[in-house]
Amino acid sequence: MSPPSPVRLDESKIETLRAWGEGLCADPRDEVRAAGRAITLLVEEIERLNVDLWNARARVPDALAAVPAEVLTPLQRRLVPRWNG
Repeated sequence: MSPPSPVRLDESKIETLRAWGEGLCADPRDEVRAAGRAITLLVEEIERLNVDLWNARARVPDALAAVPAEVLTPLQRRLVPRWNG
């Protein structure tokens, strides 16, 4: 078994998928329109998950700042300065 591909979905690839999905949605064939709608739904979900991840990452430093340093693990103590910039 080979390791997972390191290729990531960047903004350009997401926009390409969106364009494909929208194009397929205009096809006269039901199956192709359904595939286009599925691609469009997945792109929308990816965008929602990215927003959720962004918001969660923004809250981590605030949450850690409220925790006494002696309660944090050594790794968390090392990472707090990086999160705070």
